[in-house]
Amino acid sequence: MNSSPKSERWIWWKHGIIYQICPLSFFDSNGDGYGDLKGIILKLDYLVDLGIDAIWLSPIYESPFQDFGYDISNYQAIDPRLGNMDDFLQLLTEAHERNIRVILDLVMNHTSEQHSWFIESSASHDNPKRDWYLWHPGENKSVPNNWKSAVGGSAWKLNSETGHFYYHSFFSFQPDLNWRNKDMQKEFLEQVRFWLDLGVDGFRLDVINMVVKDKKLRNSPLFSGFPFIQSKTYTRNRPKSYKIVRKLRKLVDKYNDRMLVGEIYTLPPGDPFISASYIGRKNKLLHLSFDFSIFFRPWSAKQYLKCISSWYWNLSTTGWPSIVFSNHDLNRYINRGSFTLFPDKKARLIAVMLLTLRGTPFLYYGDEIGMRNTKIPRRELIDPIGRKYWPFYVGRDRSRTPMQWNTEKYAGFSDNRPWLRINKDYIMRNVKLQTNEQDSLLNYYRRLIDLRKGNQALQFGEWMPLFHETRDVMAYMRIFEDTRFLIILNFSFLSKMIRLEENQKLTRIHSSHDSRPYIFEGSVISLLPFEACIYSL
Repeated sequence: MNSSPKSERWIWWKHGIIYQICPLSFFDSNGDGYGDLKGIILKLDYLVDLGIDAIWLSPIYESPFQDFGYDISNYQAIDPRLGNMDDFLQLLTEAHERNIRVILDLVMNHTSEQHSWFIESSASHDNPKRDWYLWHPGENKSVPNNWKSAVGGSAWKLNSETGHFYYHSFFSFQPDLNWRNKDMQKEFLEQVRFWLDLGVDGFRLDVINMVVKDKKLRNSPLFSGFPFIQSKTYTRNRPKSYKIVRKLRKLVDKYNDRMLVGEIYTLPPGDPFISASYIGRKNKLLHLSFDFSIFFRPWSAKQYLKCISSWYWNLSTTGWPSIVFSNHDLNRYINRGSFTLFPDKKARLIAVMLLTLRGTPFLYYGDEIGMRNTKIPRRELIDPIGRKYWPFYVGRDRSRTPMQWNTEKYAGFSDNRPWLRINKDYIMRNVKLQTNEQDSLLNYYRRLIDLRKGNQALQFGEWMPLFHETRDVMAYMRIFEDTRFLIILNFSFLSKMIRLEENQKLTRIHSSHDSRPYIFEGSVISLLPFEACIYSL
């Protein structure tokens, strides 16, 4: 194990806690059924009480919202559903006054087909912006190659005005930008500079590993044994994509204390090596990246430990990990796989793990009160993937439903019917009720966050795993200077006993089952089902 650092400077994106907000679903300030920027402003004090250090906002730019704002039509304007630029500047000011940083979601891979760049690009073969997107005349009036979009079907669409095909990694209304074009690069970086000049603290980069495609447009090979599943060899993780990230990092580093976190999505079971490669060495690439391997693991201490260890190992000694269990694209963790059994107990264990592992915790809005996915009938679906693949895949709307604030109609989110239906359980699962219940999940999160903030070992400390051989119990140390914490997590619905190497005297400072401090002396620790404990050595 590496020796612990003797001193460490607190850095907000490394040691703080980042809270992801879907603005349309957080709080509606004007009663139109849509969450908005003013709604976030009104709830900033809630985030202060929770202990949040930064908020990451899903896209707020002007958009047709055919894909939840990830189809941007103007990078320098706020979508009217969410407010206007004055609202954003007020949010930025008030968040900063509360020492909360603001991270924007940035989509570099594609725009909306309604963006002025694409309208110009598709007007004629010789338009100055023609090469800003990926165009091809086709092969004998057919698509240029076998590339498939991430949502199914060919990734090429014929444009009737010019008779050429354009490439789209996702939906046809999201044409991909051509990052090999220097003029487009320069203009896009000006869009980034615009927000940095306003004081934005960082960007979450959507599918950043997909921005560059194979220059020769070679056919994607098929996976052996899977005749319809393509390898993504030529449509993501191309060498030039790292150069784009490096150029973006160089721009961001001209500003004080800003950060970049990348979505490096890989197919199950995940690939921590690829995720770590976008952080790189010597601070030339991203500050952080997401590894989604843990999203695809069954509920098992052994599986989780293996996944986390692999993530840390791939990051080496130079990269800093991020820790995330839920987001806007994948089911809330509490609804995935075997989480559906004993979900409330597992939620507390996950809270301990999220806030005691080495790395930056990302908390998805509503997870702190145990919000569930919401069943949404087909007629109300908004997500285009859900509408396309119902009933085999019901889409992403169910994990993006409005925040549950209280027991009033529409859960206190709005005075009128929200843009997405609210989970019926809001009567029993909401912020107001849990604020007043001492042992609620919300107050549990608050106590854990306070514990993390009050102990350097949980923010800066080295991580050392223990008990590799057990399937049901995960244990690890966090060590900083002379401070040591032992974290033990029982993933089983049965009681467990863990034998230490020798008799020890430990102080249990936290248990998911008992809030009272406890002095332990001996060599065998008993754990109740799904118990999560933190001991001070």
